[in-house]
Amino acid sequence: MSNGASEPWVVLVPEGSAGVRRQLAELTAKGGRVHHFDARDLVTEQGVYRAFAETLRFPGYFGRNWDAVVDCLGDLCGEVTGGGVGIAGVVHGADLLLQTAHFPLFVSVLCQGADRANSAVDLDGDPLDRPAVAEHFVLEFRDFDREKLAARVGQPDLIVTAGDGFVGAALNPEVWH
Repeated sequence: MSNGASEPWVVLVPEGSAGVRRQLAELTAKGGRVHHFDARDLVTEQGVYRAFAETLRFPGYFGRNWDAVVDCLGDLCGEVTGGGVGIAGVVHGADLLLQTAHFPLFVSVLCQGADRANSAVDLDGDPLDRPAVAEHFVLEFRDFDREKLAARVGQPDLIVTAGDGFVGAALNPEVWH
């Protein structure tokens, strides 16, 4: 994770990472919100839609598809974001997601939604009627193998970086901007 609205939007880390715990505490101290997800609830696409809609209070018209997740992540209500301070979504036990067919798409969708939330302009470059909201997602792994995770997340629409104790994912600007 990082400060404010800087990339990467999605980080994969070992379970119990002290650095992540510190950053989550800093976010909470500033008034931001940390939302927790159990990977057992995310092993199916319908489970992802249900868990995210409930936890992040998606509107009733949420379409229960990947594009709708992106749209809703890009426009979360103030109650969910600490009045616009920011959010972090933490997925516990993310090892369960590695073998799901939707895992790479899930990471891409989180990056897309966070990219929109972290922007003060729409896709056409026009100012939005809301401020940018810092939005990050943390996937915690019991069995953290940096190279294996980077390979599983890697896809043309993302830039994947592997650092000491983390793998980060953000949108590839050559594909998305």
